[in-house]
Amino acid sequence: MAAPKPRVKVPKKASKGEVVTLKTLISHPMESGQRKDKQGNPIPRKIINKFTCEYNGQVVFSCDMDPAVSANPYLEFTAKVEDSGTFKFTWVDDDGSAYTTEKKLAVE
Repeated sequence: MAAPKPRVKVPKKASKGEVVTLKTLISHPMESGQRKDKQGNPIPRKIINKFTCEYNGQVVFSCDMDPAVSANPYLEFTAKVEDSGTFKFTWVDDDGSAYTTEKKLAVE
């Protein structure tokens, strides 16, 4: 399996007080632990179980994910911005691995 690849879409600029839409997608197989391989052995569970989005160090959105979430989970949400800053997106896997990416936003 290739390493999970996070992708995000954030506007480059916004007005003070504007509500912006953020879109995220991470390439990840989200193995539930219910399937078996060709030899009949269970495939270990490996899912993204937590997602967090911070803006200038303050959490603006977070959620827990369960095994029923599809592969390559897509999330779309909004945030109100007052100042220029950086969005930090973090996905956490069952094994404790964290996948992070950041995007800057200029507030005019």
